[in-house]
Amino acid sequence: MELLVMSGAGNDFVVLDAREQQLDFETLSKELCKKFGTDGLLALDVSETADFKLHFYNPDGSRGEMCGNGARCICKYAFDKGLAGEAMTVETDAGPVYGWRLGENRYKVQLNNPGMVDLKCHPNAAYIELGDPGIPHSVTELKSLDWADKALLRPVFLEIREFPGFPKGVNVNLYRQLSDTSVRILTYERGVEDFTLACGTGSASVAVALYLQGKLPGGRLTVENPGGTLEIALEGDGKSVTALYLEGPAEYIN
Repeated sequence: MELLVMSGAGNDFVVLDAREQQLDFETLSKELCKKFGTDGLLALDVSETADFKLHFYNPDGSRGEMCGNGARCICKYAFDKGLAGEAMTVETDAGPVYGWRLGENRYKVQLNNPGMVDLKCHPNAAYIELGDPGIPHSVTELKSLDWADKALLRPVFLEIREFPGFPKGVNVNLYRQLSDTSVRILTYERGVEDFTLACGTGSASVAVALYLQGKLPGGRLTVENPGGTLEIALEGDGKSVTALYLEGPAEYIN
């Protein structure tokens, strides 16, 4: 079995071709993520409705609905293997995701629109699910956010991560506003149960929260993650989001 390691702005994944194979993804994700030190497992499979299907698993063996940085990586993987053209459709548990090749190591995907939004679910956090069933995220502004302080901030992240009011747990995203169109973000991911260097759907969820609060009228946001910068673009009527895009790097690291 050929195994590759890919990175999307510091979000690292083990990637494999699962077509015509019967694999125990839960066990594989635990073993391979530990072996390679990655944030998840991406497995490409055949699809009856899209160019290919993405199975995404977390390091703890749990299945994820989708992964934004992972989707960009699997799009590059599929293009490089000749399984899709420069525009492609990916079947995911959260719904179809559309991808485009922008350059050798740069891809854009159209993420799933918000399926659930509650801006007041938690005293200090908005709750957003992207897709149906959706990827759960919390979004909190912290004006003094500094990546170097993540150890000190861990209790803050854990309190939100374990908040019983979230229906299926969350990926916790704290952000600091840098300008009208840019933020710095730090994410604690469900299934990884630790900080990660980037989170594509988390970055998009911050953009959704800002947009629905009237704080992102242009619909474009540059998101600085510890592992790299991601670009978010969204469309909507100010009260709802009708299209959501994530752009950033996707590359092999072995």
